[in-house]
Amino acid sequence: MKYQSVAAAAGAALVTVLLGHAQLASAQEVPIFNTVKQKLEAGERVVGVTVATSDPDIYCAVANAGFDFVWIEMQHSTLTYSEAARMIWACKDAPAIPFVRVPGPFEGDIQKAADMGALGIIVPMVDSVQEIRDAVTQAHYPPLGKRSQGGGQYRNLYGSEYRAAANENIMVVAMIEQPAGVEIIEEVVAVEGVDVVFVASSDLSSFTALPQGNPEYEALVSRVRDTTRGAGLALGGPLAWMTTRPEYNFFQAPSTTSLVASGSRGVLEAADPCYGVPSGVS
Repeated sequence: MKYQSVAAAAGAALVTVLLGHAQLASAQEVPIFNTVKQKLEAGERVVGVTVATSDPDIYCAVANAGFDFVWIEMQHSTLTYSEAARMIWACKDAPAIPFVRVPGPFEGDIQKAADMGALGIIVPMVDSVQEIRDAVTQAHYPPLGKRSQGGGQYRNLYGSEYRAAANENIMVVAMIEQPAGVEIIEEVVAVEGVDVVFVASSDLSSFTALPQGNPEYEALVSRVRDTTRGAGLALGGPLAWMTTRPEYNFFQAPSTTSLVASGSRGVLEAADPCYGVPSGVS
């Protein structure tokens, strides 16, 4: 009996070791195809361009222009998920990764965004911890979350390994836009599955009635910044902050509509700075 007990113990120990090696190997083999995550983990900064209209040609133009990700705007636009999915598919080989700002932390929106191929879920107006917990839950498969398996084009975009690797590639961005969000920032950054905290500079100014640069406004921004960086998470803001706030490493560029307007004006100004400018306007 003594030898049987020793043998049983040795066998159990061997199984434990083998399982440990298997789990380690499994973790090491999970492919990371979200290049935004790769770059942030390498200490790089990333920039995304905002797309709020349905035009695959425009989407592909900016997705191949050098941006790291495309911020597909589903909160402040009339885009449908079918239109967004078609744009992602039309430029499936582009280097820019599709991110979607969903209307809120809702199961239907987040799961449709993920199913159509988004590797980033941007959650607006986070002013309660439960909201961001819900978003993380819906963005991840079990055991990390409650994302269910359904249709979608993600398999054709990322291959047969997608299901096993999805939880390691999906990123969740929490947007802080109101004073209530600032007040819970310590709890937000503690939620497992949150990768980026984004300071919505204009909305924070609007909701507080404080202009950017005001000491009270900057105190709110500093609290979010220090807490986020202290937790080891990426910190987001508008592209205008890229050269003035070195702590930030995740940026939102203007919309394609704005880029078309500024680019069009630039073409005219290059030919003749006064061409097309109404008289009396300098």
